[in-house]
Amino acid sequence: MTEPLWTLSATSLRDAYRAGTLRPGDVLEAILERNATVDPQLNLFATLDVDGARAAAAESDARFERGEPLGDFDGIPVTIKDNIHVKGLRCAWGSNLYLDQISEEDELPVARLRAQGAVILGKTNVSEFTLGRGNVSTLAFGTTRNPWNPELTSGASTGGGAAATAAGVAPIAFGTDGGGSIRRPAAHNSLVGLKPSTGRVARINGLPPILHDFEIIGPIARTTADLAMALSATEGPDAHDRLSFGFTKGQIEPVRKGLKVLYVPQLADMKVEEPIRISCARAAENLAALGFEVETGEAPFDVALFEKHWPSIGGSGLAWLLKDTDWEGRIGAAYPPMIEKGKSLSAIDYVDALMAFRTIYAQLAVAFETYDFIMTPSAGAMPWKAEEFGPPYHRAFTGFVNSAGLPGISIPCDPAEDGMPIGFQLIAPFGKDWDLVSVAAFYEQNHPWADRRPQI
Repeated sequence: MTEPLWTLSATSLRDAYRAGTLRPGDVLEAILERNATVDPQLNLFATLDVDGARAAAAESDARFERGEPLGDFDGIPVTIKDNIHVKGLRCAWGSNLYLDQISEEDELPVARLRAQGAVILGKTNVSEFTLGRGNVSTLAFGTTRNPWNPELTSGASTGGGAAATAAGVAPIAFGTDGGGSIRRPAAHNSLVGLKPSTGRVARINGLPPILHDFEIIGPIARTTADLAMALSATEGPDAHDRLSFGFTKGQIEPVRKGLKVLYVPQLADMKVEEPIRISCARAAENLAALGFEVETGEAPFDVALFEKHWPSIGGSGLAWLLKDTDWEGRIGAAYPPMIEKGKSLSAIDYVDALMAFRTIYAQLAVAFETYDFIMTPSAGAMPWKAEEFGPPYHRAFTGFVNSAGLPGISIPCDPAEDGMPIGFQLIAPFGKDWDLVSVAAFYEQNHPWADRRPQI
């Protein structure tokens, strides 16, 4: 039996287009039909741009007929998180405050995708201001659900994109990660998700950076090959982003044996739920069997220092963003206390936080003098009820990576007994993003996951 078109990977579509065995327009229609089936159960999109996608697919069809594809992404359906500007589409940031905001320009990674001929389906649902507590459930757009169990969350804040990719609505989702918002949704949906090093994916024409420079654009995909294609299409410097200089394009490389991994199964006394503990321990054993030198140990940085200062960033940023806005009664109930906390912080408090994060980076740099990678669970909690906030420990393993500007990747490991997905995280030294992608590809080759699909 022929596989449905919506199950195909981006690399498979790319190759089929070039071979002339598939047409972008036909693939798009199959994906739109798939979305019509699953979206009523999952609530994936803040804005679905059917007309724009069909026009882009028709242009792609014409280019392939002429033998003139623009790039690897020509005709490939993708989704964009609704905090990234896409010219001509609403960019609501998950909030009633921005329902009338129409993007005048593409943010740079979107422009790079469009230049390669990507078919943009629309803007996926997002936590308000990307400051959710583990779920996507907003006054403006409602609740996004997990295709593996629609009663549960798909994670935050790229929950809409992750759920769409897991459900077969576009093989690749582009999101942002300001504290785990790519990696945790990837883990909750049996996907691979990369938070790149700060600056690897240049950002211009974006929303106000309320999370300082800690929020990075990156891909979520069903396969590592797709993720690599997505990173290659969007990475690289731009003169308008000073953080982007020094990065060059990479590719998947063979993984040598003997690479050293520090496995940190728990941070301080923060809880890790049992299915995650079991699955990630097994993944560590798998890495050892593949030739990695895996050592179990404690976090090589001051966890208490991070936990003390990390909340200062989101609270201060949100208070600054809304300082001249009439927001009362128009935003989610979680945010007024965050705003008040942000207002109460002084400039000294904010600088204290930034200095703390420099200390954490230095501590992690010392660890990387011994180890090639640090391994942790991607999330401390299994998915919970979709409308509810997650337990505090769900986010334990991801934010410190952002604070240090390091690359981190979530890789699927064995699911729980009930079939719900679990992921483990690998962290590399600054700039070593492609080392992570290469290890993910090697792990996938030996422990494949792409054939796992939710029954929806």
